[in-house]
Amino acid sequence: MKIALRVIFLTVALAFALSACDKPANTAPTPKVYRVGMNAAFAPFGSVDTAGKIVGFDVDIMQAVADQAGLKIVWVNTPWEGIFSTLANADIDIIASGVTITDERKQSMLFSDPYFEAKQVILVSPGKNIASPDDLKQAHRVGVTAGTSADTIMQKMLGKTSNALVRFESLPLLLKEVDNGGVDAAVGDNGAVANHLKFNKDKGFKLIESDKFEKEYYGIAVRPADTALMAKINSALKTLHANGSYDKIYASYFAK
Repeated sequence: MKIALRVIFLTVALAFALSACDKPANTAPTPKVYRVGMNAAFAPFGSVDTAGKIVGFDVDIMQAVADQAGLKIVWVNTPWEGIFSTLANADIDIIASGVTITDERKQSMLFSDPYFEAKQVILVSPGKNIASPDDLKQAHRVGVTAGTSADTIMQKMLGKTSNALVRFESLPLLLKEVDNGGVDAAVGDNGAVANHLKFNKDKGFKLIESDKFEKEYYGIAVRPADTALMAKINSALKTLHANGSYDKIYASYFAK
């Protein structure tokens, strides 16, 4: 009996040893997948196509950056109003969503080098007597997307508690209100507003640009501690500019 038990024990031990030998000595670690937050309601920078896929200029730029830097990314469609807290809470790792670089935002986020130059413009509903930013002070209703640069600018111009200032949670809702004549004018980023105008040329809208609106710059954002990640992003952006990849992507969305 003792011999039989010893044989069984040796057989089990040998099987265990052989199975251990079958395992690779050095298993490569699973690469990190970075979650990129995108408010996909801001065409042409980000939107959802008919197949449910997030597409747009920011998507193509961030994917090119990721490919260049060797980063694996997935997109997370995130409401604009909560996108910064979502980053802070580590529910996402990166924001690539038409985020204007500001001194206030720099206090809680680390920004990449600028990748897009933007400016606020005014989209005027048909028949409204608005020709400059000063005319907005006499408008009955001026629409902006809540929490954006336009919101901040119009608060300074009209007052934080002005009844004329109407906030919408997304750009599509704001532009729909312009279409319906629910607001006299909308203020928003030039790229997105011009994109809307391009597909609605027959509706009699008027686009107003003004030197009173300063230039703004979009940046890719990460948490302040993620300096190594940001170094990879900035290095990739520089390469995309140097090899012409950025210009090709830009021209596909903003060709004149």
